Amino acid sequence: MGVLGLIMVILLCILFFAPAKKVATPENNGIEITSPAINSEISSPLKIAGTVDGNGWGGFEGQVGSVRLLDDKGNQIGVAILTATTDWMNPSIDFETYLQFSSERDQNGSLVFHNENPSDMRDRDRTFTLPVKIKKGSGEMMTVKAFFNNNTMDPEISCNKVFVIERQVPKTIAVARVALEELLKGPTISEKNEDYSTSINSGVKIQSLTIENGTAKVDFDEQLEYQAGGSCRVSAIRAQITETLKQFPTVKNVVISINGRTEDILQP
Repeated sequence: MGVLGLIMVILLCILFFAPAKKVATPENNGIEITSPAINSEISSPLKIAGTVDGNGWGGFEGQVGSVRLLDDKGNQIGVAILTATTDWMNPSIDFETYLQFSSERDQNGSLVFHNENPSDMRDRDRTFTLPVKIKKGSGEMMTVKAFFNNNTMDPEISCNKVFVIERQVPKTIAVARVALEELLKGPTISEKNEDYSTSINSGVKIQSLTIENGTAKVDFDEQLEYQAGGSCRVSAIRAQITETLKQFPTVKNVVISINGRTEDILQP
């Protein structure tokens, strides 16, 4: 073997046996993103799921933080709340959310995750960035309304008085369902700072929604009534759902059910 060949063998051995350079992963940061994968192509609506497990990442009142989608120029084109799907008081918490967004072109982007920091102390803020490839959407957007509590606007806390927040979402024919999904996401961090709140539990799922002859019938899973006692809170939950659906001219009445039950649900 010549000198050149020996050098090539040595270089190959160095490359093969040298330890790989570690890349920061969600697992090392207290947050693990199970979906989407790093550098994967994404389109709207995007399901985001994962787990938080310490290092500044944890749960508070059913949420574990938020996520923003930034385009290749750093502009925000979508935001969503990370909702706990397991007990948010445990050290390890699963979460998921659906992110609505629209992009006029294929481009690189990033999902920026922010931890839930009820203390508002900046030294406790945590972020994690996941690069993604954003696929071009239709570009058409529409506005839907979701109704929340706000004690500043309602200092008497009248329970059944709720206030509108407008959300921009990609255009769809299933407008009533999208509006309810925006309601179930709860208020964003900026909306919370304006004293908006929700009486609806995190993690509630819509099982069915029909609108016929002016009546909207919406069925939720049992999470809707989990520990939802007290006449004030029950009234607030019903008001949030009812007013969110009544924004549409075709809805005059709203029937709420849980696993098909209507008579014995949301009791004070």
